[in-house]
Amino acid sequence: MQSSDTTKAAAASSSSEEEASIIDSITARESQKTAEQKAQDKSTCEQYVQNGLKRDVTVQFLYERLLKLGCRPPDDLIRCVDCGTKPVAAGFGVVEEIDVSNTADSSRNANGNSSSSSSSCAQTQQEINTLIAKQNDGTATLKLLPDIFLCQQNIQNETHARESMAHELIHAIDMCRTKMDPINNCIHMACTEIRAENLAGECHWLRELQRGRMGTN
Repeated sequence: MQSSDTTKAAAASSSSEEEASIIDSITARESQKTAEQKAQDKSTCEQYVQNGLKRDVTVQFLYERLLKLGCRPPDDLIRCVDCGTKPVAAGFGVVEEIDVSNTADSSRNANGNSSSSSSSCAQTQQEINTLIAKQNDGTATLKLLPDIFLCQQNIQNETHARESMAHELIHAIDMCRTKMDPINNCIHMACTEIRAENLAGECHWLRELQRGRMGTN
């Protein structure tokens, strides 16, 4: 009887180990698929960016406008990043903190880095709120650095990518030609958003009709 119980226990243990092995194998395959999908999304997005810079007349015009205004953008101005679960297609700007207590080499971003070339998405709302709190306390001042990112997993197609690039480049031009302060001035923020939506073609009546924002009656 004891031998039978031992055999059953051994069989149950073997079955549990086999199930755990199967689950681990499935998890590993899913993880690999996710990594492969992210790599594919990034590659596709980067190709869209290169095509837009080389072929799209609107993107080229806006980029050249920046140069004529005297604002030479960095080589990595437009990047494709993983935005996680954020339901956005693109974004503009990185909030930089200038520590007023240390004027020598005091610039840094929300993560304490001097560069914004990270492959992750823009700063989280919590990080930005922390920086704003520091500014309100008088321990730091903030400025918005030009930085355009496309959310690689949310870009639907090449047209969507080019429209998003145009939208964000208009923000860059607004920052270059004016003393815009969208961090502290909501009117500035609203103004540049309206301009970007309108001039990038996102307010076209056909687009609004597709979004269900216009009636046909």
